[in-house]
Amino acid sequence: MLVAENITKKFSGVVALDNVYLEIQAGKVSALIGENGAGKSTLMKILSGVYPDYEGRILYKGQVVNFANPREAQQCGIAIIHQELNLIPYLSITENIFLGREIITAWGTLNQKEMRRKTQALLDKLKLAVDPDTLIYELKVGQQQVVEIAKALLYESEVIIMDEPTSAISDSEVQVLFEIIADLKRENKAIVYVSHKLDELFRIADCFVVLRDGKTIEAGEMAGMSQDQLIQKMVGREITIKQKESSGNCREDLLIVENVCLQHPVRRSENLLKNISFTLGCGEIVGLFGLMGAGRTELLETLFGLHPRLASGHIYISGQKLNLKCPADAIKAGMALVPEDRKKDGLVLGLDVQTNICLTTLPDLEELGFLNNTKELTLSDKYIRELQIKTPSGKQAAQNLSGGNQQKIVLAKWLATKPRVLLLDEPTRGIDINAKNEIYKLVMQLARAGLGILVVSSELPEILALSDRVLVLAEGCLTAEIPANEATEDNILKAAIPKTV
Repeated sequence: MLVAENITKKFSGVVALDNVYLEIQAGKVSALIGENGAGKSTLMKILSGVYPDYEGRILYKGQVVNFANPREAQQCGIAIIHQELNLIPYLSITENIFLGREIITAWGTLNQKEMRRKTQALLDKLKLAVDPDTLIYELKVGQQQVVEIAKALLYESEVIIMDEPTSAISDSEVQVLFEIIADLKRENKAIVYVSHKLDELFRIADCFVVLRDGKTIEAGEMAGMSQDQLIQKMVGREITIKQKESSGNCREDLLIVENVCLQHPVRRSENLLKNISFTLGCGEIVGLFGLMGAGRTELLETLFGLHPRLASGHIYISGQKLNLKCPADAIKAGMALVPEDRKKDGLVLGLDVQTNICLTTLPDLEELGFLNNTKELTLSDKYIRELQIKTPSGKQAAQNLSGGNQQKIVLAKWLATKPRVLLLDEPTRGIDINAKNEIYKLVMQLARAGLGILVVSSELPEILALSDRVLVLAEGCLTAEIPANEATEDNILKAAIPKTV
């Protein structure tokens, strides 16, 4: 269906892809795997018309093609579903699907009836039982993912590229997505599936292509491959996830949270968080687990002063009661929050690495009201070196780095404030296994230095690898507190599943 031959792409002299070869077959799911920075995203953007200038050639159904933009690729039959969903929240499903490709009547007006009919047909095909007039913001993330697939199918796409499609959806929504992919295979569509979750690939992929350092390393059938073999091909060596060694010693309480509640922003009679109380010790890593909608992110945001008018309860750091009116108060008290969505909330993507790292400490870098370039350079170089951020220089734009390195920039930015309590929301979302291991080592190193760390993660193995204790949330309530030596996937999940009335 699609062949990429000798694809080479350079950015400012840096070779992102070097003679890459890729074959995508009809009726099969091809897994594209590799570490962050291996070149996966760059290759996907070339195939989908985002990058029109490159060396090499692309053959689609045996014909050489060269797309000037994504619209040309879509019209030809190649669609991409990005990790960050490209939907407009306050438009309806129909309006999002037909945005830029509206159906016009003979009188030059929008043919609302026909667009709605076609949208309904697509939703029926994808088994999404919602009204086409529903606004996007009213949908769950998994349902929004299905709308993105509907956009791709509107053009009768033959090749559908999915970039980390399950990174922000629940297990039940993942199952729905996999059923849709199985249907698309039966229709002889070619699926390119990019994911760092290797267990998913063994469930749905027929074949694999490994990229490493911008080169094609190997391609083959998934049958007969093991997870360890794939990891070794990705990184060129064996990777062992280091488990945290729990000291078991009593720690001085650094953070105390008492009866924290958070009102629903619209339905004020309801609480998103209900009387949450826990402690966090110096040098302790506490894992926070819960299913989608349990209130994990809301809890971290509340602790960080993001919802002062809706929050109640008491928060203490080192015995000092905090009065959090805004995040600046939390930062002053020694807290730092690494958000779940690094691109939306953690970075200014158009700015360079140096500027992003220095953003949280601008007053310290001033002299007579002007930023001191030497101080900026010294600070950013320190964290680039210590966190091993792979970048040609501090002047490289943050958007040009891999996900793992972007995450390190966000960490560096907050470590520059010298926090005592570090709140990590999905710190390894969308990054490969080697970059994950580096983040794990860094988190453990920070705990050894005396920081108190609260880690939210959807991945149970990650929670078990990092935590001294595990807190479990369900529907805004704290349902369990489990020491590391008693924590298992079973007892954590049992506590996370809401009790039916």
